[in-house]
Amino acid sequence: MTSPTTTQLRKTALNAVHRRLHAKMVNFGGWDMPVEYSGILAEHMATRTAAGLFDVSHMGEIEVRGQDALDLVQHVTCNDAAKLAPGQAQYSGLMTAQGTFVDDLLVHHISGTHYLLCVNAGNQEKDFEYICAHNRSTTQVENAGERYSQLALQGPKALRILQRFTTVPLESIHYYHFTSGAVDGVNCLIARTGYTGEDGFEIYFAPEYSEKLWFNLLEAGAGHGLLPCGLGARNTLRLEASMCLYGHEIDDTTTPWEAGLAWICKPEKGEFLGREVLILQKEKGVERTLVGFEMQNRLIARDGCRVSIDGKLSGRVTSGSPAPFLKKNIGMAYVPPAFEAPGTTITIEIRGNQAPARIVSMPFYKRPK
Repeated sequence: MTSPTTTQLRKTALNAVHRRLHAKMVNFGGWDMPVEYSGILAEHMATRTAAGLFDVSHMGEIEVRGQDALDLVQHVTCNDAAKLAPGQAQYSGLMTAQGTFVDDLLVHHISGTHYLLCVNAGNQEKDFEYICAHNRSTTQVENAGERYSQLALQGPKALRILQRFTTVPLESIHYYHFTSGAVDGVNCLIARTGYTGEDGFEIYFAPEYSEKLWFNLLEAGAGHGLLPCGLGARNTLRLEASMCLYGHEIDDTTTPWEAGLAWICKPEKGEFLGREVLILQKEKGVERTLVGFEMQNRLIARDGCRVSIDGKLSGRVTSGSPAPFLKKNIGMAYVPPAFEAPGTTITIEIRGNQAPARIVSMPFYKRPK
């Protein structure tokens, strides 16, 4: 089987802009996306110290509407959406009957009969079909991704840059909350979530306004150190912040207990897909758990590298890279729970070398308060 050509790949409304800016483009989950502009290191550091602007319009949006909308969201996800007030969002898991991840997602409570689910780019059709298959009522489920573009403005100066474009008091939007309002005259949903470990905002809007908002935000932020950022920096930023990536730390073989995501799994809420399996696993205990590690030499552990403890193969690396802000080589891996304590020495096989590493607490990075 040949890989898709550029013409076969899906494109965001900003695809031509990225190419005019000479971004390095890659196939990401079937989308033609920028991996970097000025370089991953520069973009990473700009987001940590000033601000970064990301085109994340490839992410999927699924809208759930109707009197039984909450029941459907509760049935297919593991977090408790009943606790969300309108204007509040939560991180959750779309679950299989085995208690594993179909995907991870953000659930936005628009109103009592309306929820917006933001899902991963490569999973949106799968997720939509899965939710429809488990719809036991007249609830309307719409694969609405084509109606949305999404920009993520992240970093300590994000609020200052975005505020000049809207009368919405951004400071009043609490973390994992959102509101509707005009940004540069464009009707937007403005959310304060993020995938970088920094403060910041995601704005959702109609695709025809993509170039206007992209260029105006870049121009306004230039004096503050804002850079356009690609998926490369997005990945190193989320890894420093110890955030899971679907297909790496979580997939349809992993459960929330194993992935350190107990905080999004609420069996006490009542029935949902996989609940009974998850209750049993919690009682029995997991056989593997996700840990963070730092390399003890200059080698870089990459996804799939084998992990050994006391000479015995014990797991594999799920994500690994240099951490530009921390100036260390870090990663995450699954190991038996008996060895999860910070300070435990592990060995990672890297291109035939047995490289020493040390388990450390996560997250690797926390932004200053």
